[in-house]
Amino acid sequence: MALTVPIPSQPRVGAFFDMDKTLIAENSASLYMRYRYQRGEISGVDLLKGLGAYLQYKLGILDIRSWTKNTMIQFRGQSERELEDQANRWFDEMVVQSIYPEAEARVREHEAAGHVVAIVSGATKFVVRPLARRLGIPHFLYTRLEVERGRFTGRVVEPICFEEGKIYWLQQFIEEQGIDLAKSYFYTDSITDLPLLDLVGHPVAANPDPRLYRAAVRRRWPVCFFDGPS
Repeated sequence: MALTVPIPSQPRVGAFFDMDKTLIAENSASLYMRYRYQRGEISGVDLLKGLGAYLQYKLGILDIRSWTKNTMIQFRGQSERELEDQANRWFDEMVVQSIYPEAEARVREHEAAGHVVAIVSGATKFVVRPLARRLGIPHFLYTRLEVERGRFTGRVVEPICFEEGKIYWLQQFIEEQGIDLAKSYFYTDSITDLPLLDLVGHPVAANPDPRLYRAAVRRRWPVCFFDGPS
């Protein structure tokens, strides 16, 4: 009786996209704070603090881990379902119109090529999931919030999906999906994603900040600038 020798499957190709300023033209955290301010849920001082944190982030001087932990404490005791419903309304009102058409076209190109498309973002799933659903992207990696009995504890699951944390969560994903990073793509606007850009075979600087632009030019990486949504 002949033995059947299993043929190893070919590694898959991944196409990973950051979210803010890569798939959408806005910073999602700033948009969300503006939404809450308009609804009277936060004060003008809170809004200014949020905008100040974003400026510090862009300047590379924000301790994003401490800021994330401190920010998420405000959701302690809140219903996960209520936040999800609110995030869906926020997305429909303030985010959907900021999607880059060129970014969506890139997603479609990778899908047509048979690549495994995923969003890899430092935001929470309540921010990322509506965008993934709108773009038809089945996979998304994000910063996780601890939930007990349907309510937030105010704690963040470590590591947050930022810098080396993105690599931590992505490593688990590529092992599950059988993806070869050396053949994969990653699109991002931020210098903070340099560790992940260095790991993939096809790094792409999309709408890069000044520091990433300089790094991409030095390394001869592709650079693309998307026109704002009409």
